[in-house]
Amino acid sequence: MRKSISAMLICICFGCAEKAKKEDNQTTSEVFTEKVTFMTLDPGHFHAALVQKTMYPQVDSTSYVYAPDGPEVQDFLSKIDGYNTRPESPTSWTVKKHLGDDYLNAMLAEKPGNVMIVAGKNSKKVDYILEAVKSGLNVYADKPLVINEEGFKKLKEAFKIADEKGVMIYDIMTERFESTTGMQKLFSTSPSVFGELVDGTVEEPAISKESVHHFSKIVSGKPLVRPSWFFDIDEEGEGIVDVTTHLVDLVQWEAFPDQVIDSSDVEMLKAKRWPTTLSKAEFTKVTKQEEYPDYLKKDLDGDKLNVYCNGEMIYRINGKHAKVSVIWNYEAPAGAADTHYSIMRGTKSNLIIKQGEEQGYKPILYVEAHDSNGFEAALNKTLKDEIAQHFPGTTVEKISEKMWKVNIPDTFKVGHEAHFGQVTQNYLKYLDKGELPDWEVPNMITKYYTTIEAYKMARSK
Repeated sequence: MRKSISAMLICICFGCAEKAKKEDNQTTSEVFTEKVTFMTLDPGHFHAALVQKTMYPQVDSTSYVYAPDGPEVQDFLSKIDGYNTRPESPTSWTVKKHLGDDYLNAMLAEKPGNVMIVAGKNSKKVDYILEAVKSGLNVYADKPLVINEEGFKKLKEAFKIADEKGVMIYDIMTERFESTTGMQKLFSTSPSVFGELVDGTVEEPAISKESVHHFSKIVSGKPLVRPSWFFDIDEEGEGIVDVTTHLVDLVQWEAFPDQVIDSSDVEMLKAKRWPTTLSKAEFTKVTKQEEYPDYLKKDLDGDKLNVYCNGEMIYRINGKHAKVSVIWNYEAPAGAADTHYSIMRGTKSNLIIKQGEEQGYKPILYVEAHDSNGFEAALNKTLKDEIAQHFPGTTVEKISEKMWKVNIPDTFKVGHEAHFGQVTQNYLKYLDKGELPDWEVPNMITKYYTTIEAYKMARSK
């Protein structure tokens, strides 16, 4: 049975959790009686810097970075400096640097901090994670943690060692903090509005998540420069194992709240992959590199670069059909940004998130009733009795006989970059309590099992 909205809010606020086992009876709470100290390892993705776009009371203002010297770590340092010197709400980070080829061994030997942050080359990430937990370090990692079958085996080993060492591995699931997604989840727990999630079919899944992303974009007010390796599927991973991580996570998080999901509960039905083709001029514009590096020549068709960043999967999870797809374009239309579409199909209504031109490229949640008789009264009651307690000021607007638009106050629409601060605050609470929800680790393992199964099926065609 699905829980009530009030009970579900506990999940959104990351409530009840099970105490993790700790080596030598030492809890993480005891370890973190003093401030947390961040160590960022080999930052190759701008998400590493976004973790430090805000300050945290629990975190020492002195942080550390261990990396090979080069443009990627310099970009990371530049972003931190930008946050420190911005006119509004400046941060006050002091970053101590160790730059050189021995960066990993140096971090493990010195260990000036207790949390390793990693966001960069996905091919190396699971090896970094494995070495960190072996050394008794907590891990806070950007998705995806793995991009192939070999990496998945290492990840399962890393979780086992982390449990033995009494440390945490956690991936940064920012999309759980997006307001329309949170609202969609809340409404899905209302028997009078949503009913129950249908089983769905391959053609019409019970829950679908689709997202569109862009190589050329603005981050922290500046054009994003992507490293050349970002376009190498051997380093970054294919789209079907990268951005889909967020979407698979949301399927589990929304459709099966507070439930432990095992890999045996997942059956992959269909999966496919296809490339986005970039011209040399587009590649140069987004990377600032005049020539393709040798490692990308395997993906060239003349002077065009084929990047296998698009993917789609359809699978059954706990008997419900789910669909996840991701598309990458070079650049968004004028005034647009990355977009998201989602639908949860219930026995009484569908909950739909759209983010297209009609919505001004901003995500908006709609409630579509199957039978309008008495539905509006039930919707307004749920809004007043439950939703308003957690999203005060939210209203609904009837736009057709069976469709209502949910108007969420701008207060809750903080934007993608701000979600990194929200996820980090939540992670810090876990560290302080020395506990994770009992479903987090098994569901992380199942999440990556799902993406890797899709990858294997798509590649076999």
